[in-house]
Amino acid sequence: MSNRRPGRAAVTGIGVVAPNGLRTDAYWKSVREGLSVLDLISREGCDHLPLRVAGEVRAFDPSALIEDRFLVQTDRFSHFAMAAAALALDDAGLGGDPAEPFSVGVVTAAGSGGGEFGQRELQKLWGQGSKFVGPYQSIAWFYAASTGQISIRSGLKGPCGVVASDEAGGLDSLAHAARAVRRGTDVMVVGAAEAPLAPYSMVCQLGYPELSTLDDPDRAYRPFTEKACGFVPAEGGALLVVEDESRARDRGVPVRAVVAGHAATFTGASRWAASREGLARAIRGALDDAGCAPEEIDVVFADALGVPEADRAEALAIADALGAHGTRVPVTAPKTGIGRAYCAAPVLDTVAAVLAMEHGSVPPTPNVFDICHDLDLVMSRARPAELRTALVLSRGLMGSNAALVVRRGDDSAR
Repeated sequence: MSNRRPGRAAVTGIGVVAPNGLRTDAYWKSVREGLSVLDLISREGCDHLPLRVAGEVRAFDPSALIEDRFLVQTDRFSHFAMAAAALALDDAGLGGDPAEPFSVGVVTAAGSGGGEFGQRELQKLWGQGSKFVGPYQSIAWFYAASTGQISIRSGLKGPCGVVASDEAGGLDSLAHAARAVRRGTDVMVVGAAEAPLAPYSMVCQLGYPELSTLDDPDRAYRPFTEKACGFVPAEGGALLVVEDESRARDRGVPVRAVVAGHAATFTGASRWAASREGLARAIRGALDDAGCAPEEIDVVFADALGVPEADRAEALAIADALGAHGTRVPVTAPKTGIGRAYCAAPVLDTVAAVLAMEHGSVPPTPNVFDICHDLDLVMSRARPAELRTALVLSRGLMGSNAALVVRRGDDSAR
């Protein structure tokens, strides 16, 4: 930690590994154009399951990005996280060995952890015996594995942690990092990555009544419509570099955005009607934390669960918290083109919000062409707009609600 007086938490680096792009520029191009990459699941051992459609990261070769010594002890979700973290650090001009390793920390959010690695080792246990189970079974599945492996691989020895608070934990992790910066930590690497498409992981998800089981990629995930029938899952994620704003300016790097406000609530598993009040309270809390008036919000990145009761609750929560502005502010849900990557979904939305503010463009909501709620949902094509403040929303299947306010950074970052 430095002796500098803590300032605002600035986003200076972004790394993305998503179904629609393995780098930030590819991800944004796809999001801006409203492309949908949802497709039938191609993973081996999944063709007999009722879950048919998802967002897969199909062009990802971990061996080309991560050293063998890390690959053998980590799951696919950690591969995504390590690759995205390296991209984010490079984007922030912090690649290579850190000059002050104790001033750089890591925090990630995770849902189920490493299901693919765990399944493989359990198959060895039952098929060949305990002597064939590797020692890394004890750590690779663990939801904290990505935080540990990022810190070890990059030599980061600052405060580290993991957030396990449902899908909304993706936003909670960003708030955790911002607080660490305000308390004096120079830099935090923060975000989430998920890999829920191995057979074992998919079977575990089949108990979610909110899951869409349609086999048509164009119709399987259509929130805010009369044909809404649930969500489809996705893999991948994003990591960001968040650092003290004055430190970033001293280093001469652009401030891409500022993490301005956050709040979270809890309303119970699958109690979607109750999530109206919980989400509205989270929005108000985030606005208060940011010192932001409702009419200052220029765009809302919606949770967009795709369940009629949940969609109605979210639309009403936006109106409850933002008042008349809630029916006029542009709302978007780019995740309908890639699927919901659980804890990583709101982090990817936050990245999209930062890029939308940089490029002055609200991305559309793929596969949605008509809605049954009083929202100004951006559909079909991107909408040019002067964007200074974005609101990102997230809810979890277990009942968490979170809201994050992000403000535009320097014009030089655009």
